[in-house]
Amino acid sequence: MNFPPLIINLAPTGAMATADKNPHLPLTEEAIIADVLAGARLGASMAHLHVRDAAGQPSSDHERFRQVIEGIRATPEGRELTVCASTSGRHGQTLEQRAAALDLTGIAKPDMASLTLGSLNFVNDVSVNSPDAIRFLASKMRDRGIKPELEVFDLGMLHFAKALIAEGLIQPPYYFNLLLGNIAGAQADFSDISALVQQLPPNAVWGLAGIGKSQKHAMGIGCVMAPAVRTGLEDNLWQDTHPRLPASNAGLVNWLVELARAYGRPLAAPAEVRRLLGIAR
Repeated sequence: MNFPPLIINLAPTGAMATADKNPHLPLTEEAIIADVLAGARLGASMAHLHVRDAAGQPSSDHERFRQVIEGIRATPEGRELTVCASTSGRHGQTLEQRAAALDLTGIAKPDMASLTLGSLNFVNDVSVNSPDAIRFLASKMRDRGIKPELEVFDLGMLHFAKALIAEGLIQPPYYFNLLLGNIAGAQADFSDISALVQQLPPNAVWGLAGIGKSQKHAMGIGCVMAPAVRTGLEDNLWQDTHPRLPASNAGLVNWLVELARAYGRPLAAPAEVRRLLGIAR
């Protein structure tokens, strides 16, 4: 069987982790840029970005997004990367704050932006995404020519995606990120993954991501069957659990690259990913 090239999506920071849990977590614009570029040199072709404020807290500041995206784009290895800006609202941002990065222009304009397709519980908090908020963000992405990274934690979110497709709010080809291992969502096992994949619409490119201890399970399954796999410190802070060793973004990308090599899976080049997703430069 000939496997298609594997898309590696690096999520280096996220909105939840703190440096006291893992000193390798990149929090400044400079550190995020450095980790993304290191991942690109190893084989990552996409970057899913969050930014933090001066105190290391989650931020939606469009100026910080601008600095990070322009810093990535200014380099040979970052020029063709598919760059996704988060629109997460897990820390009480207003809808306008969540959408701020969508107004960036020039080389700072993101290629993609995250769109979580429903509300959900995490272990200790909640992500609230009302239907009106999702439609607002989807509409703004459509109007700005920014492709949604459709975040799916359960089957209900996939069904809502189909409603948005029917309403003309999202356009093919679609990119779905199937996030596995959350306490209130689908798990990193074949039955849950199969149920999700069977419900994907036509013209869908899909990737697997695992949260916490599910990350390596998702990466392993993804190397066998998925077009894309997400890795990075946003989802998991640990390289190993016995003993518990802090991971780095480069270490997690390298682990995935070596796994893909063991399976004989080639890596997708950034330009290939852009063509696949219909993202122009």
